[in-house]
Amino acid sequence: MGFTSIIRLGAILICFSGITAAQVPPLAVIEGPLPPLEAGMEFHMLLHAKGGVPPYVWSVASGDLPEGVALTPEGLLSGRPVKPGPVTLTLKVEDSGHPANTINKDFTTVVSAPLLLEWHQPPKVRDNRIDGSVQVSNGSKETFDLTVIIVAVAASDGRATAIGYERFPLKAGANSVEITFGNTLPRGSYVIHADAIAEIPARKAILRQRLQTPQPLQIVQGP
Repeated sequence: MGFTSIIRLGAILICFSGITAAQVPPLAVIEGPLPPLEAGMEFHMLLHAKGGVPPYVWSVASGDLPEGVALTPEGLLSGRPVKPGPVTLTLKVEDSGHPANTINKDFTTVVSAPLLLEWHQPPKVRDNRIDGSVQVSNGSKETFDLTVIIVAVAASDGRATAIGYERFPLKAGANSVEITFGNTLPRGSYVIHADAIAEIPARKAILRQRLQTPQPLQIVQGP
């Protein structure tokens, strides 16, 4: 192959490469706004992008995902939000180009609280007992079949002892319904767990909320 032919071939390759690069559409996020989320309700959402050079890698550029929610590199946003409140964050998607192309997109939504579980009287030790109360609220428009279980978990061996249990229909809009609990326990150190499970037959859904004492409680009296 002569020198002139080599020059012509090189020019053709350069031209072809330029056309190929020009044909790659710009990277873009095609997802709309995030849906409203509900604390205690599990959800799954797959994010989508287009253009650039697939496959794509997703990550959080700024802000925080709601507690209980995770984002995979493949763009799967899923989990069970724990706390109600506004959500503002920026997600980044990166393609497989060399060099890689990136684009950010802002998302906002709100985590509502159809089921809210709070300490009303935080657990306290009295002699050889642990007593307290929780309160539950239904912020939705549907009646829940609600079960609330409170257990004392021994720090020594993990043994759980029930110190409270209630099951009843929690009507839509019910606010701050108090549930008391308490029981005698052997001497030892205990972490108190309070769990609320709400079944919604109309949606075939289950909401869950949990409370836990930040530090073990000590019972020093008793056998």
